[in-house]
Amino acid sequence: MKKQINKILKDNNLGIKLDIGCGANKQPGFVGIDVRPEQGVDIVHDLQTYPWPLPDNSVSLAVCSHVMEHINPADFGFIKFMNEIWRVMKPGSELVASFPYAGSPGYWQDPTHCNGITEVTWAYFDPVDSSRLYNIYRPKPWKIKFSSWAVGGHMEVILIKRKIDKSYGCEEN
Repeated sequence: MKKQINKILKDNNLGIKLDIGCGANKQPGFVGIDVRPEQGVDIVHDLQTYPWPLPDNSVSLAVCSHVMEHINPADFGFIKFMNEIWRVMKPGSELVASFPYAGSPGYWQDPTHCNGITEVTWAYFDPVDSSRLYNIYRPKPWKIKFSSWAVGGHMEVILIKRKIDKSYGCEEN
């Protein structure tokens, strides 16, 4: 597996585009990572086992479609997941995510959904958000670039990886 990953990264020195939890529907031109060995999955790995088999700062763009609602939030699980995405992404790169809005029929229909996410959730990850919710857990820092939602439907968000700044109070490692 490590040889395969090194080859993928060698061929993409500007960074790879990563489809997180791609299943059998990997986006064209992306490297897919998923726990299931579906057709098109390049890296078979449990997304809740850290670290992922990718080096720091190796991803230039990441997409995460209908995965985050499956990440177990217990024991800071969602924060660990977001910190791991932050680790593999290049500074200034974007994470594009979509998922059912917490409490919507789409959220409740799947018995494996366990992590409800709303527009306020992202304030916990943005150190300059006016809510100051970031200061509760101080995860790796993100900037909220875009957020759109329908309470009875889906949510989409674009986050940008921020560099560590001592003023945020988060840890370097």
